[in-house]
Amino acid sequence: MSTEDLDSGLLGIALSDSEDDDSPKECSQPTSRAERNAQSEEEFQKLKSTYRIKVENGEIWKTVQLPLGDTVSKPQAQELVHAVEELYFFRRFGEAAEFIRRVWKEGGGEGGGLDNDTRELLGYYERRCAERKSAES
Repeated sequence: MSTEDLDSGLLGIALSDSEDDDSPKECSQPTSRAERNAQSEEEFQKLKSTYRIKVENGEIWKTVQLPLGDTVSKPQAQELVHAVEELYFFRRFGEAAEFIRRVWKEGGGEGGGLDNDTRELLGYYERRCAERKSAES
């Protein structure tokens, strides 16, 4: 990269491919709708007919598979957190706290295979739910 490239300003970005030539490449935009959309309208409508609206009504926790096991994948951990957050959002604090206690119990104690961030977040929600529930009483 030359000093000229460095002094070209904040938005002076040179793009290159994996080859070692130092010449900047330009990004070309598709010009027609067909180029922008390789999928035909018929294919799109067929795919669209398979779409189902995802209604989140406080029931994500029912889809979580417990016990967790020795290692929990990132998507599984995210699903746990989403389930708790959804219950919290719907002000179902008692159910959220009970769900977290089930995760601790069936997950091998304090979350078993959960990563530290997820354990901390679930612990935070457990405390907040207990506080909110006692404030409601």
